[in-house]
Amino acid sequence: MENKLVIYNTLNRRKESFVPLHAPHVGMYVCGPTVYGDPHLGHARPAITFDILFRYLQHLGYKVRYVRNITDVGHLEHDADEGEDKIAKKARLEQLEPMEVVQYYLLRYHKAMEALNVLPPSIEPHASGHIIEQIKLVEEILKNGYAYESQGSVYFDVAKYNKDHHYGVLSGRNLDDVINTTRELDGQQEKHNPADFALWKCAQPEHIMRWPSPWSDGFPGWHCECTAMGRKYLGETFDIHGGGMDLIFPHHECEIAQAVASEGHPMVRYWMHNNMITINGQKMGKSLGNFITLEEFFTGSNKLLAQAYSPMTIRFFILQAHYRSTVDFSNEALQAAEKGLERLLEGIKNLERITPSASTLGIEPAGLREKCYEAMNDDLNTPIVISHLFDGIRMINTVLDKKATISAADLEELKSVFHLFAFDILGLKAEGENNAAREEAFSKVVDMLLEERMKAKANKDWATSDKIRDSLAALGFEVKDTKDGFTWRLNK
Repeated sequence: MENKLVIYNTLNRRKESFVPLHAPHVGMYVCGPTVYGDPHLGHARPAITFDILFRYLQHLGYKVRYVRNITDVGHLEHDADEGEDKIAKKARLEQLEPMEVVQYYLLRYHKAMEALNVLPPSIEPHASGHIIEQIKLVEEILKNGYAYESQGSVYFDVAKYNKDHHYGVLSGRNLDDVINTTRELDGQQEKHNPADFALWKCAQPEHIMRWPSPWSDGFPGWHCECTAMGRKYLGETFDIHGGGMDLIFPHHECEIAQAVASEGHPMVRYWMHNNMITINGQKMGKSLGNFITLEEFFTGSNKLLAQAYSPMTIRFFILQAHYRSTVDFSNEALQAAEKGLERLLEGIKNLERITPSASTLGIEPAGLREKCYEAMNDDLNTPIVISHLFDGIRMINTVLDKKATISAADLEELKSVFHLFAFDILGLKAEGENNAAREEAFSKVVDMLLEERMKAKANKDWATSDKIRDSLAALGFEVKDTKDGFTWRLNK
């Protein structure tokens, strides 16, 4: 299969030609959400980024197995090895079972992803459903001498591993830096080294989520799930692992170490990371008070928002920046995205208004498809694709203004290019959420016309009266005269 796709591999810090291990099959694993709160803008970015990759790989003819995990156990408050499990804490505070919390927020996550037109992955495994696989992973690492048991917990021996391999290959950190920046937390006296990380944690008596293991009743360390589930569904070596840039260290670094320590070789060939979202130049976070959920964006119910923003506006806003660059949220930026999306969708609709001519004069639509492919093949450069599509919109407007002509063949080519890149690959769509406002406006216009018809009838201007009625009928409106005036309905 001929393919010019080039992607940036975080592991080697350069763009590389994408060559799948077992073409035409592609294995792709992306870190999904920890479901203990409503999805926010930070969840939208990786979901949309890897949705684009999923769509494009499928368009290129690959059979993609896309695995996106759900973290529902083991993710502790400090993203390290201490503190309370985020889901268990939420369950305790709300007096619910942990899996009630998981189900509630997972349904809300799925609803938000559907609104953003993010395709569902091929497999969506839960960490809590793969405890056996994670225990097996820990046993393999222990057997190979890269872990140790301590007070019922099992820790990865980073220093031992670093002697034989390189801990820091993804993040570029060296072990001394890691040790110097590792916080001393309660309970770390169990570790040989503060940089060591938990593979299995012995559950304290009050800990709700626990499973039996050879070492203790407990739960797996946060980093284990992706290594265990990636291997189960994609094999010992697979093509792509993605996630947010904030996961490079420690999460993905630990994943690499676990894979090498258990199998003797790396598991992932291409590591891909999207950059962060900031709000008015500041990192988005609950503690800073600038945290906005997707539901709040869709409804406008946050004091930082000047208005509600549709899911497609959010998607378009994210795609206007390259996935490896930061995206800074502001109302001004989102309002500009809203206008840009409106202009793009209106331009695509205008394609249907064009009457083709014998030949194309004054515009050059022929190279548009190739330009869009070049941008997509260059590490998914969606902002360049969008700029090319706007070049196409200018061509459409030039033809509509009678300043150029387009042949039937070129018109069909333009329609095909816009459908492929705007809808199939970028995943944009015309939204129905303004339907209520539009229907109200249409209703008022129809009522106004029928009021004019009543005036015409009162003046015995039968020609105008019949013309209004017949014109509305041609558009599908059924008009009935009543003793009080009129009724109408649209026959759809």
